[in-house]
Amino acid sequence: MKYSFRLEMRGLTLGYVAVFLAAVVIQFNPGWRNALVYDRPAVLAGEFWRMWTGHLVHFGWPHLVADGGLLLILGWPLGLKHPVFSRFALLLLPPFICGVLLWFDPTLTRYAGLSAVNLGMLLYLAAQGWQKNWTDWFWPAVLVIYVAEVVFEIVRGGQGGGMIQFDDPTVKVATSAHLAAAAYGLLAWLAGRFIRGKESN
Repeated sequence: MKYSFRLEMRGLTLGYVAVFLAAVVIQFNPGWRNALVYDRPAVLAGEFWRMWTGHLVHFGWPHLVADGGLLLILGWPLGLKHPVFSRFALLLLPPFICGVLLWFDPTLTRYAGLSAVNLGMLLYLAAQGWQKNWTDWFWPAVLVIYVAEVVFEIVRGGQGGGMIQFDDPTVKVATSAHLAAAAYGLLAWLAGRFIRGKESN
């Protein structure tokens, strides 16, 4: 059983490492960006792979290091404490975010990066942590910082939200992608509570 658990954890951690390494390979090959980035007209024309690969594209090394580093940090506690969510989030969260962008933000024609995926995972982890100890100050603080970040992005029109310098000066922070990720994290948390409630009855 213990050996099986270790294999399971290793598999989950390797999933996060594989995503990070794929992003690194793409960053070393900037010519791939146009073929892989989320591009609204291209997706609507049938290039659906961009709904996954767009998250692996980054606008410069600082963008990749920030996003990829946080993904690797989040991978361990999520894989350890929430393996089902962790497994499905890596697969379903990227196209969920892009699906929301397609339907609700037609003005956003291009998107890249793992920041929204990270924020959706972080929000789920924070909600789970706070639920277990409603008197704990740490997780509410994480949630407040998350909300403050999104509000700051909205107020600044996408110009704020972090200190990362993109290699393309026309790129703005995609607040709608972060809101989509927040919706995914909250829906997953509520679904988990509902399922556990059903099982306890």
